Amino acid sequence: MVNYELLKKVVEAPGVSGYEFLGIRDVVIEEIKDYVDEVKVDKLGNVIAHRKGEGPKVMIAAHMDQIGLMVTNIEKNGFLRVAPIGGVDPKTLIAQRFKVWIDKDKFIYGVGASVPPHIQKPEERKKAPEWDQIFIDIGAESKEEAEEMGVRIGTVITWDGRLERLGKHRFVSIAFDDRIAVYTMLEVARQLEDTKADVYFVATVQEEVGLRGARTSAFAIEPDYGFAIDVTIAADVPGTPEHKQVTHLGKGTAIKIMDRSVICHPTIVRWLEELAKKYEIPYQLEILLGGGTDAGAIHLTKAGVPTGALSVPARYIHSNAEVVDERDVDATVKLMVKALENIHELKI
Repeated sequence: MVNYELLKKVVEAPGVSGYEFLGIRDVVIEEIKDYVDEVKVDKLGNVIAHRKGEGPKVMIAAHMDQIGLMVTNIEKNGFLRVAPIGGVDPKTLIAQRFKVWIDKDKFIYGVGASVPPHIQKPEERKKAPEWDQIFIDIGAESKEEAEEMGVRIGTVITWDGRLERLGKHRFVSIAFDDRIAVYTMLEVARQLEDTKADVYFVATVQEEVGLRGARTSAFAIEPDYGFAIDVTIAADVPGTPEHKQVTHLGKGTAIKIMDRSVICHPTIVRWLEELAKKYEIPYQLEILLGGGTDAGAIHLTKAGVPTGALSVPARYIHSNAEVVDERDVDATVKLMVKALENIHELKI
């Protein structure tokens, strides 16, 4: 089952898009280096870990960036105005605790806030706050004090979240999108024993702002096959019609058929299904009509790359309280390992 201490280290390390060096990049390097032949960081910041083999050349991508905020202005009374990095819903910011990253391994706390509902007009209370109504309170009484605390224009901010168990098989945490996939990739590297494949494990940067790291790393690697590991929507909650639930927690890894960024290669989709059945790995099929993954960038590399994707179902993504099921994580690890062990049988 899930290695709780490793998962905690992975999900709680900071690293919003473009600032992965604040913490998560070092974690990935440290945890994967013993299972590959070479680890390097490219010019954009992707971690590329190479396990050498005869071939074919396979790229496994999991993005290590998380959504967050960036300071755009420091008000004269010390409050911080912010803009989103990635797909942040402003409703998720109010009355939440944040970490304002002054430097690597150095942060101060902040609170997300807006105009109190007690002094709003009735019609205003019915509306979700907009970005120009939101600010971060760091306890400063002036712009000068905020600057003395280390805040500047461009400072990045993450939720103050942590990993906790939720029931028997589930976890709640900040940044499961996509750190649960980074954890999955690390476990694949650790458990992979018998493969002839030439494997590149890539912890990509800036996925949340446009699949940028996957695009540059795939261009450099030129893989024969590509696979992305990410989360997907588990909308198996009250009020969601069955046909819109996408996936369900606890029912296995999700073999992606399509999302907004990619139509996965049909041969790879069928092959993954066959492997899951052969090795009795629980799975479900995923069609996600909104959102994309690194697979979208990989499959368009140079002359094209046959690409597939596995997803870990997750509830409440892009919040500070995302929920996953460890049985789905285990199934994703097992199917990706079997895919690499049997990749020589894939013919496209």
